[in-house]
Amino acid sequence: MTNIDKHPAGAFSWVELATTDQSGAKSFYTSLFGWSVTEFPMGPQDVYTIFRLQDRDAAAGYTMRPEERAQGIPSHWNLYVTVDNADHAASKAAELGGKVLQPAFDVMDAGRMAVVQEPTGAVFMVWQANKSTGIKITGVDGTFCWADLSTPDPEVAAKFYSGLFGWTMMKGEKDDYLHIKNGEDFIGGIPPAAHRKPGVPPHWLVYFYVSDVEGTATKAKELGATIYMPPRAMENVGTISILADPQGAVFAIFKSARK
Repeated sequence: MTNIDKHPAGAFSWVELATTDQSGAKSFYTSLFGWSVTEFPMGPQDVYTIFRLQDRDAAAGYTMRPEERAQGIPSHWNLYVTVDNADHAASKAAELGGKVLQPAFDVMDAGRMAVVQEPTGAVFMVWQANKSTGIKITGVDGTFCWADLSTPDPEVAAKFYSGLFGWTMMKGEKDDYLHIKNGEDFIGGIPPAAHRKPGVPPHWLVYFYVSDVEGTATKAKELGATIYMPPRAMENVGTISILADPQGAVFAIFKSARK
């Protein structure tokens, strides 16, 4: 286990579930990952769920707004990237060809954020931390560990993110997978466009570390999940499985070959 007290600029720092059934999602993820739940009121009827491991923040969840559901947006995981200044990041994203879906705004005293859609279509959030730095634990079952960008145009996406966050893109030795490096840390990747499922909108896929991919996938299915990719071992990489929770939010579980 490693405690995280601060995320550097350009790092993935928060994952947040937007779901059609918050109660059902809480039941699924607490059973699957052993997350505990802390609730924060967000108004007369809504609550924001913080998922915790060992008393440290690991993820969050909320019920999707009626207008989102009316647009046909499915349950999904949101991905946040830490920045020094959310307003400046949003402005720069627009200059680089992105679309600011929600200009920077304060989230009470937790921090300041903006919602951005990059040129190829994937949506993400930028986060300027105040009292909430984001994920505070890593290296144990149920913690965020990686993210892949599914995009029809890796080259355009890579140029955008490098310009916005200063990420370095490194091509794999045996394929066209682009490894994303933030400073000295490898944090995610961009698979070749040929690996995408036709008709699926561009998106970020979040990964959670588990020590037993096969066992966790089996348990997830028993809890109502859909298995899109059964556990698959990749030489010198690790074992991965892609699944969707009972409400349809897609995520991956992963165990590194080096751990």
